[in-house]
Amino acid sequence: MHSCGLIAVFLAAFPCLAQQARSPVIVELFTSEGCSSCPPADHLLAQIDPHAIVLSEHVDYWNQQGWADPYSSQDLTLRQQAYSRRFHLDSPYTPQMVIDGSAQFTGSDASRASQELSAAAARHKAAVRLARTASGVQISVEDARPGTGIVLALADDSDESSVTAGENKGHRLRHVAVVRGIKRIGKVERGGSFQKQIALPAKARAQRVIAFLQEGDAGSISGAALLSPEKN
Repeated sequence: MHSCGLIAVFLAAFPCLAQQARSPVIVELFTSEGCSSCPPADHLLAQIDPHAIVLSEHVDYWNQQGWADPYSSQDLTLRQQAYSRRFHLDSPYTPQMVIDGSAQFTGSDASRASQELSAAAARHKAAVRLARTASGVQISVEDARPGTGIVLALADDSDESSVTAGENKGHRLRHVAVVRGIKRIGKVERGGSFQKQIALPAKARAQRVIAFLQEGDAGSISGAALLSPEKN
């Protein structure tokens, strides 16, 4: 099916999703501006954006193919490699979508995305709360499994590039929720809770702040929260 048709199928499923008691869902897209198969997946992620917490994670292994993706990071490549090991894949690939750390598939497959989003939204999640402070963000977690890792990500609300080389030469590409930093900041304590204030750079006020609970380096995700950028 053509990508536009797949997106229409995906969007048609959302009235059903909206009727459910939905838990926050993390949708990760591993992508690259050097990959000609990635723009349809980037577009799909933008359609998912209002309905889930999305992360556009630009890998760097396409950078030797004619176009150096300005949003790419080796840290994100390493994150994808961890998922490849977890899902027993032969190698990383783009575009790849991962939902709640529990399911992976080709990032432009809107029908599969709708199916996995529906399943993930129905699962019970721990409570994760974020609040901006003068120096950064306050994170609070309740009802979580002790020992679960807590990951914090900063993402640009949107970015775009005019690509002048490589497979997407001549195209202007647009992205949402472009990850510019991601790191583990701690783990859930005995009793299932966690409280911590995290200092962030001043520019983070103009970025999305995302926190989520994840088993190991690339395990299932059991809770998440998003702070939207502050308005000027």
